Amino acid sequence: MKISYDREVDALYIRLLEGSHECRTLRLNDEVALNIGPGEALVGIEILDATHVFGAEELPDLVVENVRLAVSG
Repeated sequence: MKISYDREVDALYIRLLEGSHECRTLRLNDEVALNIGPGEALVGIEILDATHVFGAEELPDLVVENVRLAVSG
């Protein structure tokens, strides 16, 4: 899983599956969209206007529980 935030456009993306996938987009509302890949797998979640969606001028702290983190290089 990879979480990225682009301050310039205030967009948060949570990538659940690595690699390149042909996806269809399911919009939940104007700010939140799900990217659905082959076999109806959830590939990622896009959140536009992230600071508005989270209700703060800053994104909340990220807490990771019970997830094995990959060690690079």
